[in-house]
Amino acid sequence: MQLETAATGLAELGNVTRLRIFRLLVRSGENPLSVGEIQAELGIPASTLSHHISRLVWAGLVEQQREGRVLRCRPRFATLNALVDFLYEECCQAGAGEAASRRSRGRRHGRTS
Repeated sequence: MQLETAATGLAELGNVTRLRIFRLLVRSGENPLSVGEIQAELGIPASTLSHHISRLVWAGLVEQQREGRVLRCRPRFATLNALVDFLYEECCQAGAGEAASRRSRGRRHGRTS
């Protein structure tokens, strides 16, 4: 995942309402929820909910499908997993490199840390 893509996803999830919506969808798993079900569960006005869902869709975090007059939403788990992987990608890498660098500097200065 590219840095800009990750930043976009994290920025959209940085809004309390969008995070509540996304967490509800994640809890529902592969069972999509209708916009009406999301509204009933979270008590968000329809126009506000529509705005926030569209931002999550724009960021690639949610997908929608229409069933007649019902619009259903589900999380895009591939995007969520890629975002989490991006955050963990360099976990603990700096610590190992810094320790080796300190040992190397210590030897140059006659120390062995």
